[in-house]
Amino acid sequence: MKLIIFDLETTGLSPYHNEIIQIAALKVRVGAWEDGETFDTFVRPQHRVPSFITGLTGITQSQVAQAPTPVEALKAFSQFIGDDAIMIAHNGPGFDMRFIAENCTRHGLPVRETRMLDSRAFSRKIWGGRSGHGLDPILHRLGLSSDGVKRHDARGDVHLLAQAVRKMWGQLVPDFQTCPVDIKVGVIPAVF
Repeated sequence: MKLIIFDLETTGLSPYHNEIIQIAALKVRVGAWEDGETFDTFVRPQHRVPSFITGLTGITQSQVAQAPTPVEALKAFSQFIGDDAIMIAHNGPGFDMRFIAENCTRHGLPVRETRMLDSRAFSRKIWGGRSGHGLDPILHRLGLSSDGVKRHDARGDVHLLAQAVRKMWGQLVPDFQTCPVDIKVGVIPAVF
């Protein structure tokens, strides 16, 4: 089973009013859990990157000024994903996939369905209703360190998320033969 662990950085929380400024992804195979191919790109927004977003992510206006457009970046991301992969993001259905779907609509990109997992579902299955299903509390519970990784930079976050998903999946299904959480459906650009 091929997984695409991915993360977006955006200019805010609303897919309708804010923009994608970074996409990063990592291909892994369930069971082997070896890092495979990576994908990362900055994305050129139509508006300036707010200073509080630069403070959080480290992404500056100069980094995105000559980056691919949202259409170019999303097409390249879709090609990287390929066919028959399951995508995983932290709060993916509620955040990342909403931004992708809205950008496809905004820019007139045709879409295809994709299977999607929310890494928070693994956390909730292991630790129940306790608060703290953000990535940092999960990393702490699993004994994983984010030392040396720039948090809120999609490139670093996907590697941390891959480690966390591997450990949580292994706790729930040690032989990795089945998926222990519900698979959702999202959309990404149709492959061009």
